[in-house]
Amino acid sequence: MQVLNRPVFQYAYYVNDIDTAAMNWVRLTGAGPFFRVAHHTVTGDARGYFRYRGDTTESDVSYAFAYCGPVQIQLIQQHDDKPSIYTEMFDKGQEGFHHVGILSAQFDRDKADFLSQGLDLAVEMWAVADVVYFNAVKQIGCFVEVHGDNADIRAVFKRWKEAHDTWDGSDPLR
Repeated sequence: MQVLNRPVFQYAYYVNDIDTAAMNWVRLTGAGPFFRVAHHTVTGDARGYFRYRGDTTESDVSYAFAYCGPVQIQLIQQHDDKPSIYTEMFDKGQEGFHHVGILSAQFDRDKADFLSQGLDLAVEMWAVADVVYFNAVKQIGCFVEVHGDNADIRAVFKRWKEAHDTWDGSDPLR
């Protein structure tokens, strides 16, 4: 069964400097504005949880999100040397394409489908919605993020998309 049977909504890149990378995307492609989340942690919610390979220790990671036309771009910078899905793929100082993201209205079914394909479950977390990351580097050259689809996450993505569609080029890093 084909499990990646819905549109990719996000392309994610691991970078050494999130602000420099964001400005390169702005100048080269017109992506933006970028919304930054500095030193992200999964805490503060009754459902909040994070597990990397069964361990609850999180890496110190920052994100920046923007749209480039219809596609969401995510930039990721890890600030420490803890094991993570990023350090699994990239050695210190390296950067590049990391994962594709899909939205799932049937999260548990899709998670089970990916597992049945023999993909390696690397991360499970809850951050506005259920999220899992599968290591599919051997199969397609990157990780796959399956992101639960709900009204809250759709509202965030809609706000970012509308900011892109009406953006005049000012204030590219927010």
